[in-house]
Amino acid sequence: MIPITPALQSSLADLPKNAPTCLLTEYGRPCSAAGFGNWMRDRCDEAGLSNCSSHGLRKACARRLAEAGCPPHEIKSITGHKTDAEVRRYTAKADQVLLAQSAFEKLRDTANTPKSANPFERLASTRKISMRHNNLRREVAARREGHFSSNIKGLGLSNPL
Repeated sequence: MIPITPALQSSLADLPKNAPTCLLTEYGRPCSAAGFGNWMRDRCDEAGLSNCSSHGLRKACARRLAEAGCPPHEIKSITGHKTDAEVRRYTAKADQVLLAQSAFEKLRDTANTPKSANPFERLASTRKISMRHNNLRREVAARREGHFSSNIKGLGLSNPL
């Protein structure tokens, strides 16, 4: 069961307990998937969001869950996707965000760190950055396999949300 917000809980409480569904047409009949999509399209247009759709909002939800560090099985439990492959289409963008943040962090670290003339000190500094990069690559790979450890903070990355 998917948790619901207090506002939705309040709206659902007003419905009759024997209602066949909580989404009814203007004629009081259960709403079809196509009918809901058309209704959502109208609401997005009314809100001035002509580039949005129910599918786009579902995709945005999946991407934001991935950016928050949710593994594929958690994302599927919210979005209703059936396979990890479906979810990976959305998490690829989130992975790109995390990798880009890591790359900029490395750039920032090297720009603010004076270069030592000692080659052993330079090697030690390079290894620290390389270790963080390898840790991030392992986290991204683990998430793709559904074993994400939610240890983004341990990599020194801020939450992208």
